[in-house]
Amino acid sequence: MSRKESVDALRKKIDQLDEKIVELLNERASLARKIGRQKSLREEEVYVPSREKEIFHRVSDLNRGPLPKQALHSIYREILSASRSLEAAVKIAYFGPEATFTHMAAREKFGSSATFIPAASIPDVFQEVSQGRADYGVVPIENSTEGVVTHTLDMLVEADVRICAEASLEIHLYLLSRCARAEDIRRIVSHPQALAQCRRWISNHFPTVKVEEVASTAQAAQMAAADGSLAAVASSLAGELYGLQVIEDKIEDHTNNITRFLVIGDQQPRASGDDKTAIVFSVKDEVGILHRMLEPFAKNRINLTKIESRPLKHKPWEYLFFLDLEGHIEEPRIQRAIKKLERRCLFIKVLGSYPRGV
Repeated sequence: MSRKESVDALRKKIDQLDEKIVELLNERASLARKIGRQKSLREEEVYVPSREKEIFHRVSDLNRGPLPKQALHSIYREILSASRSLEAAVKIAYFGPEATFTHMAAREKFGSSATFIPAASIPDVFQEVSQGRADYGVVPIENSTEGVVTHTLDMLVEADVRICAEASLEIHLYLLSRCARAEDIRRIVSHPQALAQCRRWISNHFPTVKVEEVASTAQAAQMAAADGSLAAVASSLAGELYGLQVIEDKIEDHTNNITRFLVIGDQQPRASGDDKTAIVFSVKDEVGILHRMLEPFAKNRINLTKIESRPLKHKPWEYLFFLDLEGHIEEPRIQRAIKKLERRCLFIKVLGSYPRGV
């Protein structure tokens, strides 16, 4: 039997490895800073979604354990975030205030070294980006159980921005209060989407308690912190930030509860090899028109991953159609299909081509 090393000896080896890791991280950061200078001279974007995705895939392929892939991704998210901050300050607007799920998604996407700017509404996020006060914005687009976020769809049509990237966040909802006593609760407050995602649970456990909608889950947590008779449906981060106790955790009605978020900006990311393109168009109301509009995609063997309709404002019974499709706008087959589509449209807009979320 081989002699086991003592804990002190193993810790000494860890210390030696830490020295090498710190040295290598700073060497990597120096290279990132040089790249940043070259980008600045060429007026290129600091955030390159296709490159980020390439790095995540590469480190996943290199990983032989015992670190799980998700842990490695978390480490590299912070490495990339810190490296970007050496190139230039990156400002991210998000649907706030602090501790909303959109805030959490923004931190998951850009890491803690970015500067985060809370906005009071989804339109305000778009305005911060279009006016140049933020480099990028993060907005929710759809939930796996409650569907699309219509405010985001409307703003994608109206605003002069592009979709640059996407992110998904597994949503866990907590019932939070100042005193953690269920019998003291007189009202439950939260954002409409959050309340919809745990409607059945609330009905079963608090059938007589009044439920009210507010602007965000974080605002609900703020209200619960100020009033002991209120309970908020919010994130665990909101509970920590506002000093609330957990009455019950993971109260969402469906365990597979995921929200997809979009990163908006003014750039067109280059192709990564695994991309999505989003478009929106409107057509005359004719028999079979939608079938004819989708033909160019079938003929060019383009897979559509989502179709969503939205009524046109001020034009009753006329609709906008939102399409998500596999591929990048630079691909000839995508360009052929969209050119064919343009001939039949009253209106068409390419909302962006971006790497599929990791």
